[in-house]
Amino acid sequence: LTGHFRKTGDKELSLQNAEEALRLLDELDFAGTVSAGTTFTNAATAYHAFGENRRALALFEQAREVYENHEGTDPSLLGGLYNNMGLCCAALKDYPRAFSFYEKAMDDMEQVPEGKPEQAITCLNMADAVEEEQGMEQGEHRIYELLDKALELLRDETAPRDGYYAFVCEKCAPTFSYYGYFLAAEELKELAEEIYERT
Repeated sequence: LTGHFRKTGDKELSLQNAEEALRLLDELDFAGTVSAGTTFTNAATAYHAFGENRRALALFEQAREVYENHEGTDPSLLGGLYNNMGLCCAALKDYPRAFSFYEKAMDDMEQVPEGKPEQAITCLNMADAVEEEQGMEQGEHRIYELLDKALELLRDETAPRDGYYAFVCEKCAPTFSYYGYFLAAEELKELAEEIYERT
């Protein structure tokens, strides 16, 4: 419900359900479990979506404490968490911390066999953060490096051409277009359309 109401733009119901989920962690004795980490992450994502980034970051920190203290935590969970924490820090203009989390996300997603699309998203998030922090003129070289890296990751033949890959291509295309990579944006849109037509 938290995610549903986040996607439909209903802030009150999304955050109300997030708080109820957090309350249930203690009541059901789930505190400290990987499921608790996922609950913190989902609640934090909702707060971030509605611009309440300080609350979001506090919840992401709780998720991080859980995930990092469980040996069996899947690297993809950590990678996703660090990427979201980077976005949150960037929204709070704490760019050094944002880049630190993005680097952690890249490291973790390198361990995931199908993690290249996620790494591409992180590269684009980093490019946006560079532009926000330094401006396009000063950050141009680093921004283009990150865009090239993201494109290389998305073109990698080992990434499965499935529905999720199509979704990522569709999500990334506007960012490439924004930075003037119009052919790359068109390529990704066409790839997504081909996959959707097949499935």
